[in-house]
Amino acid sequence: MAVDVRRVVEIWNPVGKCSGTGYLVADDIVLTALHNVLGCGVLEVRGLGSDSKWLAAEVLWPLTEPSDLEREPQADGALVRITDAGWLPPAGAAPVRWGRIDGGPVVADEGRLACVAVGFPRSEVRDGIRDTKEIRGHIERLTGLKSSGLITAYVDQVAVPGVWAGASGAALFARGRLIGVVTTDRRRDYDGDQLTAVSVVGLAARPGFVAAVGELVPEDVTAADREEPPRTTTAYDVEVLPGVNNLPELPSPIFVGRAEVMAELERALSAESQTITQTVHGLGGVGKTTLALHYAHNHGKAYRLVWWIRSDTPELIEGGFAALTIRLQGGAVSGLTTTQAAEWAVGWLQTHPGWLLVFDNAEKPEQVHAWTGQLRAAGRHLITSRYQRGWVGAPIALPVLDDEASLDLLSRLVGDGEEEDEARALADDLGHLPLALEQAGAFIGQRGITAAEYRAHLRRYPERATDTAPGGSDPARTVARIWRITLDALQEQDARAVDILRIAAWYAPTGIPRDLFAPLAEDPMDLAQLLGLLADYNMITLDRAEFGVHRLVQTVARTPAVGDPHRDGGSIRTARDLAVELMLAELPPSPALNVAGWPTWRALLPHVEALLDVSDPAEDSAEMLLMLKQAGGFLKQQGPLSQTIHYFGRSLAAAIRLFGEDHPDTLTSQGSLAVAYQEAGDLGRAIPLLERTLETRVRKLGEEHPDTLTSKNNLASAYQEAGDLGRAILLYEGTLEGRVRELGEDHPLTLVLRGNLAGAYAVAGDVGKALPLFEQNLEGHVRVMGDDHPHTLVSRGNLAYAYMAAGDLSRAIPLMERVMADCLRVLGKDHPDTLASQNNLANAYQTVGALGNAIPLFERTLEARLGMGVGQDHSDVLVLRGNLGMAYKEAGDLGRAIPLMEQTLSSCLRVLGERHRNTLILRGNLAAAYMSAGDTVRGIETFGQALAECSRVLGDNHELTESMRRQLSIACKAQA
Repeated sequence: MAVDVRRVVEIWNPVGKCSGTGYLVADDIVLTALHNVLGCGVLEVRGLGSDSKWLAAEVLWPLTEPSDLEREPQADGALVRITDAGWLPPAGAAPVRWGRIDGGPVVADEGRLACVAVGFPRSEVRDGIRDTKEIRGHIERLTGLKSSGLITAYVDQVAVPGVWAGASGAALFARGRLIGVVTTDRRRDYDGDQLTAVSVVGLAARPGFVAAVGELVPEDVTAADREEPPRTTTAYDVEVLPGVNNLPELPSPIFVGRAEVMAELERALSAESQTITQTVHGLGGVGKTTLALHYAHNHGKAYRLVWWIRSDTPELIEGGFAALTIRLQGGAVSGLTTTQAAEWAVGWLQTHPGWLLVFDNAEKPEQVHAWTGQLRAAGRHLITSRYQRGWVGAPIALPVLDDEASLDLLSRLVGDGEEEDEARALADDLGHLPLALEQAGAFIGQRGITAAEYRAHLRRYPERATDTAPGGSDPARTVARIWRITLDALQEQDARAVDILRIAAWYAPTGIPRDLFAPLAEDPMDLAQLLGLLADYNMITLDRAEFGVHRLVQTVARTPAVGDPHRDGGSIRTARDLAVELMLAELPPSPALNVAGWPTWRALLPHVEALLDVSDPAEDSAEMLLMLKQAGGFLKQQGPLSQTIHYFGRSLAAAIRLFGEDHPDTLTSQGSLAVAYQEAGDLGRAIPLLERTLETRVRKLGEEHPDTLTSKNNLASAYQEAGDLGRAILLYEGTLEGRVRELGEDHPLTLVLRGNLAGAYAVAGDVGKALPLFEQNLEGHVRVMGDDHPHTLVSRGNLAYAYMAAGDLSRAIPLMERVMADCLRVLGKDHPDTLASQNNLANAYQTVGALGNAIPLFERTLEARLGMGVGQDHSDVLVLRGNLGMAYKEAGDLGRAIPLMEQTLSSCLRVLGERHRNTLILRGNLAAAYMSAGDTVRGIETFGQALAECSRVLGDNHELTESMRRQLSIACKAQA
């Protein structure tokens, strides 16, 4: 569809005594320039017909005018509603198609995008010349869209050259799409050849525009299509009606003392800018969330969509975006990971402007800015946080309530029967903190006591409050002063509610699963009543599946107070122990390999981390020790290794304190810590720990005990990684003999060790010994465990890899292809063994030069590993990125290879360190890539660094050191 002249209307402003142009974008809504209607409440419009009459109209949007259009020219757009009862819209008119240009290269003839507008270039007075003409021009490539959201169009042809007045407000079209509103308005003849227009995408990003105009999905007009192409559907073509939101209910309809700060917030979020990011900061409990909720509820109609995102942690933020995808797509997102669903939501928001996002209770600015930075030109962001610094723009500070507002709040909560002096004194005692006032009001109202009696309770227990502040001067402490009184009331009604609150104090403050507390209740209905009781006293914020506890309440609950039965040392320790017990009951077993349990682990990990963070390591119990081991096991698979090492180190310290240095649990923790050090490339710490563990187990258990044999196997693996194949193989051989004697030829542990020994032979280049062992091992796995057992699949993959190492690719590749297919069928596409089999097959394809097969497989494997939420710095991801970079290099795609290798090497140096084998290999590969690119100076320099590190870490005679030495020699000869 091109310009429909039946939609072109003339606008008369009786206040400004000026005329302009408009365009019907809906049956009774006209788009025009804002300066045409400034200062005018009632307007007149008329269509093109010779018998057209002036009809009454009014400004629909914006409701408030900008202070300075010269300073904010991108705000020069308005919507006018025709209100005259005699108005009839054009019959059979097709809907308006909206368009956008992105500022990038315009793909059209000779780099230009043709455009057209229809206006009244001679109409300067109410009944002036009605000389409606087309103004044709073009938009240049790269310069058509300014960063401010304005479009510059160059006029090629106009019927009445040099006369412009009356043309402002005309709709600017390109390729049949309405892309802007002409704002150039000249009161005299003008020789210039440029028109300025406001982008409709820029207008759509302003509050209220989309809600007023209805559905608005801009199409890209800079694509390489031709005249009137059929519209293609994209993944983001999901439209919502204005008013869609996920806003929680207001915690209380009573909202006092915030008129001034609410007005400041309204001014900030309605400013004439395409994007506004406004932060509200203040003390915990001061009412930031309540303020944001009232704003969002009161102004929801001004936005296409309002979405509430709890932002205490990065995981909650990502989950909030993922929840938006679920709302928009419904069941279509069942196959997406949380990360993928969140990314889809960002893409939808980028292409559907005019929304409001609320990031509530954000902990760190950088965690929010990682999302808002992607959405800079599409909507509004409102952030609440306890923190003042580090935010974009000037944050709004939210203070405690003043005296009158506090009194007003209390009187509304408890009724009008209170004496003003006592209520005012109580507000002073509570430090005018809204949270404290609401808790006190709920208690007074439900218990039917007076404010004076409540104050008497406070006076009775002053010494029992946490860090009691004189005169209630510190709001954080005055919250603690009402703790005992509120809990006494809860205790009378149901002591289990108090238990739940004390236990929840050890978890993360938000997103606590309700089902976690099911063992404390008789049934789901009973649990709902207990949680509802806590919510009645404003002690928790309740949702359908989870609840939250304010941080100050949690701090008080965990703080001992002499004489307070709710917070004596014994009850606090009991609550912590129950928190550990309930959490252990929910955590899936075998966290390192139990892929099905990973979503549950990810949901509960913030609470595990919070519990461990606020617990004194010196008081770690046997149950805490088990939690540390499980958390370390999960993080070892997911990353980061630094936190894995921290948890395993803490578990070792706890085991030594609880059981002594020679206890089996101590040795298990010691071995786990050593293996984590090994995965992090810190063999200097790993090997001594493994040697000490083995020495103790030999002494306590004997040479043939299964735990001793496990220690021998782990130590042999570390020797092998350190390049000490002589000691590794001897240890593997001795351990295998012991396992055969102790457990038999076909015991699973025997099979594992036989595979490890075969792998060591292969690394040492002794394929003659390696292949028979791999084949024997596979036969044993098939015989004992079956053809589809996961261990059998690993064994078959190891044999295939050995064939490749032996140069027998004719047997290696078909076997690898079978292993990958079996892993996909048996384990699923996201299992670590499946991804390992894909990586191995990609390596084999790369070896035979089939890069067309190898590169997509590397890319798919890397994408899947990242989709599991492990992060860019996980050791497996670093290996995959290095492999992909090398494949790009061999394919001659150095433009992708070198940046990827450089980024990966930087990550390896930061995460694994200079001594890690993967770091050493990647440095050599990067040097080779530099040489391929003809950069011999950097190539030789990088090879030299790689050789020096290999020699220092692995020794002069290690195979990797010798390889680096050969490649450096070749590079030097190439330079000469």
